[in-house]
Amino acid sequence: MTTQPLAAGDPLRLGPYRLLGVLGEGGMGKVYIGRDGAGAPAAVKVLRPELAHDRHLAQRFVREADMARAVTSKGVARVLGAQTEGGRPWIAAEFLAGPTLDEAVRAYGPMDVPTVRAIAARLARTLHDIHAAGLVHRDLKPANIVLTSTGPRIIDFGIARPEHGLTLTTTGQIPVTPGYGAPEQVLGQRVGPAADVFSLGAVLAYAASGRRAFDGAHVAAVQYEVVHGTPDLSLVPPELQELIGPCLAKDPAFRPAPPQIAEAFAPPKGADRAWRKGPLAEDVKRREAATKRLAAHEDTAAPSSSPSRRRFLAMTAAGVAVLGVGGGAGAWWLNREQSPTADVPPAVATPEAAFISLIDSEPDKAPEALWGPLDVGSPRGNLPLPVRDVLIVQAKAGGLLALSVTDGKERWRAEDIHAASGFVSVADRLVVGVDKNGALNAFVASTGAPVWQTGGDADGVLAADDTQVYLVTKDNRLRAVNAWTLKTTWDRPMLSPRSPKGPARAAVGGKRLVVHGRDGQVDVVDTTTGKTAWKVKGQGIHGQAPVIGGDTVYLSGPKLMARRLDGGTYLWSKDANNLANRELGWATPTVDGKFVVAIGGSWGYRFSALATGDTPNTEWREFLDHLRSTTGVPTAPAVEGGSAWLPEPDGGAVRVVQKITHKTLFTLRMQRKGPYQLVSDAHRVFVARGGRIMAMPVYDE
Repeated sequence: MTTQPLAAGDPLRLGPYRLLGVLGEGGMGKVYIGRDGAGAPAAVKVLRPELAHDRHLAQRFVREADMARAVTSKGVARVLGAQTEGGRPWIAAEFLAGPTLDEAVRAYGPMDVPTVRAIAARLARTLHDIHAAGLVHRDLKPANIVLTSTGPRIIDFGIARPEHGLTLTTTGQIPVTPGYGAPEQVLGQRVGPAADVFSLGAVLAYAASGRRAFDGAHVAAVQYEVVHGTPDLSLVPPELQELIGPCLAKDPAFRPAPPQIAEAFAPPKGADRAWRKGPLAEDVKRREAATKRLAAHEDTAAPSSSPSRRRFLAMTAAGVAVLGVGGGAGAWWLNREQSPTADVPPAVATPEAAFISLIDSEPDKAPEALWGPLDVGSPRGNLPLPVRDVLIVQAKAGGLLALSVTDGKERWRAEDIHAASGFVSVADRLVVGVDKNGALNAFVASTGAPVWQTGGDADGVLAADDTQVYLVTKDNRLRAVNAWTLKTTWDRPMLSPRSPKGPARAAVGGKRLVVHGRDGQVDVVDTTTGKTAWKVKGQGIHGQAPVIGGDTVYLSGPKLMARRLDGGTYLWSKDANNLANRELGWATPTVDGKFVVAIGGSWGYRFSALATGDTPNTEWREFLDHLRSTTGVPTAPAVEGGSAWLPEPDGGAVRVVQKITHKTLFTLRMQRKGPYQLVSDAHRVFVARGGRIMAMPVYDE
């Protein structure tokens, strides 16, 4: 979040707080960074002038602040003051220094058992205090928990988001965060304290495993799992599964009360200091130091563009990560100190395309493209990469090109990047590639603004998660670089030798980097340590990209094989010897929730992803075409909305079928040579062939 100077019309002071800059604004109010007479910082939220005349909103704004102040627990962010001044109500909230639980897990991995126990006990006691004050939080999630040097603190910043309103409220009102809101919230029923218990269970499952207990391809799928599905606790340590499971009961009556949770999770002696040790503790210390410097800063000048004020605002811009002043109980806290990524904006929203109606469509006729085809890509380019509002492609001249997903117009380009060496997205905020000199370069995904450049020995990028970029060096070493600090996390030899056939392919997820080398060896690496977790040989010389779906990784080649991601436990496989034209083996599959869509030989398949045994359960298979050549390898299908897009193995066309019944909807052809490349996102399928790229609409499910 970027801090801006005060503008014309902004107040200079509210109550005891001298206002120094603007932290952000939302549909209901504007939030300032302020400092009291003793130099202590605070976040000060004021209702918008045009809303201050709404008596109901103004009364609600102050009333909920008063209710939040009734929570005297040390586990919440304190409200420092709230009143009406000049006809406009304002709320001042405590300033917290520390990462959110979500940030901590993303940066440092899942918490160990003693730490989870300590966090669970603390949060349960805090929920008890909130409920004792007659309140229900209703939006407990990892992003609303700040880990400070004194322990976890619950905050609430929904007030800055008009779609949620004031989120620390009395029983009966219903905002829902997918995967964390209770079933009764999802169903629109009245909620009580037990809803917070469900959210706590989901939070603890994430803290212990690094993965959400309820997940899906889109919001509706996640909410369906919350109401009807079984929580996925497979990566949660067994001793914690027994404690977390009851919190996630569908029926509120069967969930334990917060005091029972605190007693059940009682941590071993000393565990409540876990967040004061190791890299997490160093993170908190850096933020606390920045907070002290901010509080001690001398600022006697009126709002202006003076150097001292610019430096002050730059410091706060580098520090603020998230602001929270929700229902009066909020906070803002500092991110890491000045760093190359301090000014990287948050990920933009993903614009979704409208579904098209199957009923209104002409049978066997392809719908009109949303845009394109555009002759802008490299004929032999890497697979396009959707990143929220842009599609990153390998440009015809070899650099990076970003196209708007909505209309195909050029948004930005980076001509010095050697796109053939790969390009990846970090947390949907950065796009990272290698330039012609072997340096890693990062750009803001939506705008192309350069962020950083580092190194000079990179040969290509393999994958990235929300924290790290994984690359191969020119001397064939595998390296992990933290995309936010630019520090090398680990560096080790590649198990597969360099190959003239091309680079290795990789996927990352669940603290595992899966690398499929051109020699057919699959090396699965722990992303925290860089050590080999497990490996498999004989997966084919084409080096197809692996695919991760939940706790399973799917490997293509002579066999399509499913294994557990963490330890490599064999689940099932389907041998290419059962297929016509088995020389090509299997293309990279596509995971669609609980199903896998794959192409092997002349056939397209839909398998159950939940199968175990020698072979998967086949939902359907679709004959595509007799191969006229076996010189290439099959390309990956795409699944979006209610349809599956199956490239014919000889590269002649793309067969589009209903994903459940596999009834053919239409066949798509582009007048170019070469294999089709398909990738889908936000109700669009992007189709590339021979350098031409277009976006196609999809049918609803």
